[in-house]
Amino acid sequence: MNEIRKQKVIFLCTGNSARSQMAEAFLRKYAGDRFEVHSAGLEPKEINPFTVQVMDESGIRLEGHSSKDVGEYLGKTHFQYLFTVCGHAEENCPRTFLSSGIHTHWDFDDPAALEGSDEEKLAKFREIRDQINTRIQVWLKEVHT
Repeated sequence: MNEIRKQKVIFLCTGNSARSQMAEAFLRKYAGDRFEVHSAGLEPKEINPFTVQVMDESGIRLEGHSSKDVGEYLGKTHFQYLFTVCGHAEENCPRTFLSSGIHTHWDFDDPAALEGSDEEKLAKFREIRDQINTRIQVWLKEVHT
């Protein structure tokens, strides 16, 4: 029996602490049987606690997730799909990395950049989570894998 090889996908953002983590988690949930999913950051930071909270609210636990540096993948892994999920990553990602596979840019606001109360920040994280969730589902319909 021939095993079908999963296509590799990576989501990149600046800190790998919110948007790219959410995208990775949603794609794993919906199509982890079809894709090998990764995320990384240009300047990785610890996963934001609000990211963990809003993903928990969606029934997705981020246990075992960690922020990773894009350097862990450069020259080592070929991705069929590469998504940048913030403008900084789009502008600053090493060009050789962006040229491998199909590169798509989805520009989501940085929920961690919002200044305000914890409730206001949570509302922004939920908004971005929902946008990413919708975009992942739309993309899955588009790729027909």
